[in-house]
Amino acid sequence: MKNTLLCFFIFVSGLIIAQSVTDPAVQVSAVVQNNPAKITLNWIGNATSTSYQIYRKLKTAPVWGNALATLSGTINQYIDNSVSLGTNYEYKITRTGSGYAGYGYINAGIEVPEISNRGKLVLLIDSSFSATLSSEISRLIYDIEGDGWDVRRHDVSRSASVYHVKSLILNDYHVDSLNLKAVFIFGHVPVPYSGNINPDGHPDHLGAWPADCYYGDIDGNWTDSFITSTTASPARTQNVPGDGKFDQSTIPTDLELQVGRVDFSNMPAFSQSEFQLLKNYLDKDHNYRKKIFQAIKRAVIDDNFGYFSSEAFASSGYKNFAPLVGNTNITAADYITSMTGNSYLWSYGCGGGSYTSASGIGATTNFTNTNLQGVFSMLFGSYFGDWDSQNNFLRAPLAQGNILSNVWSGRPHYQFHHLALGENIGYGLLITQNNNGLYFDSPTGITGRWIHNALMGDPTLRNDVLSPVSNVVATRNNSNCYITWSASTETAIAGYNLYMRNDSFNVYTKLNASPITGNSYTHTCLVYKGIYKYLVRAVKLEQTPSGTYYNMSEGISDTAFNTNDIRSIAAFNYTVIGNKVAFHNLASYPSTFAWDFGNGILSSIANPTATYNNNGLFYVQLAAASNCLNDTTGTVVNITEVGLTKSQLKNTTSIYPNPNQGRFKVLNSLNKNFDLRLFDLLGKMVFEQKNLPNDSEVILEKFPKGIYVIEINVEEATFREQVLID
Repeated sequence: MKNTLLCFFIFVSGLIIAQSVTDPAVQVSAVVQNNPAKITLNWIGNATSTSYQIYRKLKTAPVWGNALATLSGTINQYIDNSVSLGTNYEYKITRTGSGYAGYGYINAGIEVPEISNRGKLVLLIDSSFSATLSSEISRLIYDIEGDGWDVRRHDVSRSASVYHVKSLILNDYHVDSLNLKAVFIFGHVPVPYSGNINPDGHPDHLGAWPADCYYGDIDGNWTDSFITSTTASPARTQNVPGDGKFDQSTIPTDLELQVGRVDFSNMPAFSQSEFQLLKNYLDKDHNYRKKIFQAIKRAVIDDNFGYFSSEAFASSGYKNFAPLVGNTNITAADYITSMTGNSYLWSYGCGGGSYTSASGIGATTNFTNTNLQGVFSMLFGSYFGDWDSQNNFLRAPLAQGNILSNVWSGRPHYQFHHLALGENIGYGLLITQNNNGLYFDSPTGITGRWIHNALMGDPTLRNDVLSPVSNVVATRNNSNCYITWSASTETAIAGYNLYMRNDSFNVYTKLNASPITGNSYTHTCLVYKGIYKYLVRAVKLEQTPSGTYYNMSEGISDTAFNTNDIRSIAAFNYTVIGNKVAFHNLASYPSTFAWDFGNGILSSIANPTATYNNNGLFYVQLAAASNCLNDTTGTVVNITEVGLTKSQLKNTTSIYPNPNQGRFKVLNSLNKNFDLRLFDLLGKMVFEQKNLPNDSEVILEKFPKGIYVIEINVEEATFREQVLID
């Protein structure tokens, strides 16, 4: 929708050069093969190129390192043979030439494993809609958890302070700092403001901008003490010490959490109420996740700036879209008319802007009567990047059609290429916000680390969606559970993954080693009491313009209740009669027994009797097993009567006092010298002394308190007794 607006964008320089906005973008995609493993990078050539440099790192590595190769400017392909299946790589391609330097990024791999657990997410709900949207919010939580997230919900008043909201996030983070990854703000939860910036270049827009990144920063120091900025219009963006707006124009430290927001407050241009707009969003969010509507993997770019001096804003689209939808699936066309009745997964538009418009694209009022069939959007222009304004143009696309997310990309350029191998859109937001030179951001010095960068939309959404299963039913039968489901309508799936969690283990655990090819599974041995929740997800080896990875549908679940605790717990006691020991099994739910009496003899009966031919300490062990669980326990048995009658043992030797504090005497009625050995309860000898005079004192004060076994040898006789050092 082309039109001319009175408000235009201010630039670093107004010089227009006869170059294309595609020049700064290396539009790269990949083709992969398994055997031998190979990744082939392909990009669209550029007539001004003199050379290309190829860099590679592991996806999570913080630096690029040295270039893999330097290629002639006429080459548009690079083959990487030094790769492995299942490894997640990231490539950077830089182009040099007579014009603008170009950059391209791609996350590529071969059969990259699926992401099962994505971490924990804090869901902040505007309490104004907690009741009226209760069923839709519950469905949202079910959907998000079905994609591998663990949701922590908080309902927040619009009148709460941003400090209170931050405290909720911090509390959840400190409970599980390793796993909390994202924040989803739904509704008009209090908006933080910060800084003294005007990334759109307008002097009348200098001041504090909305800063949802504050909620994603766990350990940064945010102050409200030194910025004074009162010349900007409107007053909403003015910033003075102590006004509740922060001083920081850039993030103090790297952000820890992805933050996305859906907020339709103060949008009177739309005839529908804020409640209805929020409900509509939740409905289309659900429909996209469950593939009730399917977006065609293509992109449209509506560029109304072209190449201006050192900036080419629309290169944000060309760089991102090539690895996401493919080089040949990008069209330069009008933003609104292209997506009217036509499906596009991605879209980009830029033009001279106001709070409610972008030249050549349209105005907020245009979105009030459209039904655009895009999903992920990027827009750029003056003023509307400051998104907490009335009828704001950045938020407006989410209030209609199928569009689910939007960002202000151009100052800086956002990085969404990781979505092609299964990451969620919040991941791309976070690496953009934390970008400190790893990716090219903007020639102006306006980087992702400025506080204005934000995601309008659900941060958990993904690029590639599979049709889920249906009719999941979990039926318990004694200690087993039988799970059935109706097949996904997705073609060429590898099978299904089944996950379980229960009252004892709150994290989903994968039950199958390889994809299940049928539509049922028996989970044996429900050993704990309580609720068992089963989640079934279709699995497919997804082929994208960036490679192949194992993609999963969102999970559909059902629960079963287990009334029995059938853990097999090994336990026994025993009775010593002379040199025989009778063992009494006390194990819970055992079906087999494995006894080891410590004398080389084994037994598999429930209540055995063992005969010992020597005196000594013997470690007896019982392994009790059921069909569901194994458990092992053991203890030391003291045999003292082999070769001696009971009366001889009683009358021969005595130890006194017992208990003692590590000093005692040994007396034998034969009035003969004796040998002494001391054992701990595991049968280990810890002390020995020979040829002690009768009635002599033994000093063991250096030994820790506890029960020991004393062995006294007098000529051919042996006497053993427990002694307590207290």
